[in-house]
Formats: sequence, C-alpha cells, structure tokens
Amino acid sequence: MKWNKINNFTDIENFMDFFGGFHDSCLKELYMWTEAFVDEDLSMSMSSELDTCVRVLFQRQVLGPSAIELLFKGVTHFHIHPRAEDQDSIIYGAKLLLKEGQFYWAESEEWQIDQPFLYPISWISAKELHWREVSLWMGKEQRYGVMNNEENL
Repeated sequence: MKWNKINNFTDIENFMDFFGGFHDSCLKELYMWTEAFVDEDLSMSMSSELDTCVRVLFQRQVLGPSAIELLFKGVTHFHIHPRAEDQDSIIYGAKLLLKEGQFYWAESEEWQIDQPFLYPISWISAKELHWREVSLWMGKEQRYGVMNNEENL
C-alpha cells in the first residue's frame, strides 16, 4: 500500500475521479498525533514546526477502490462535526481544494473556504496531503486501534 502525494490541481482532479468524489462513502475512522511527548524522565519535547498529522479512513459502496486513506501533514485546522442522532453519516460528495499552499478537504460539496462554519460539517486543512488505496480494509474492524476493556465503559 504505497502512499501517493497530492501536489497540485491535476493531482486533486485525478484523485477525486479515482475515488468518485467520495460519493456514497463514510468516514470510518481517524487518528491524530503530534510530535510532542513527555519522556520517561518527565521532560517535555515539542516541535516548532506544524507537527499535527491526521490519518482518515474512508469506505464507500463502490468497487475499485472501496476504501482509501488520507494522510494530512502539517494540519492547520481540524473540525469534526458528528451527525445528529436522526441523520445518516453518508458522504454524498466531498470537496478537495488547494489554496495558498494549503489543502482543504470537506465532507460536502457545498462547503466554502471563505465561510468554513456556515454548514455543520467536518473539514480539515493541512500543508501536505497523501493518499493510498486500502480496499482490503473494508468492514467493521477497527484499523487504528481497538479500545481495551470496553466492558468497563
């Protein structure tokens, strides 16, 4: 499963065509991390760079490909808006943009970069964007980790 870097508008168009514009897909899982950590001696280490990264797994109801993973590096904004109880979680079409050196992904084609909070949807922006096909990752199984001791919740 090789990572592919998105560099420009042509790459965006090719990727969106490849994954059908996210039509009939869902955000299955996501995982976020930074380079910050506390060492064993309790000293803290921080990066002065944009060090937040997010991996997102999407699945869709179409063969070839059925699942892809996006990797956002140098995240500048991360807005997750879960659906209400009476709403489905289907993505009918997503938006992917490149503007002033940043990539923007939003779970709706209606989303506007100049009014990012106009609609209650999830969106993310980052300095770098990579993707890979992971069609073997279909189904309910968690790929980014399983909660331990679920029975204690």
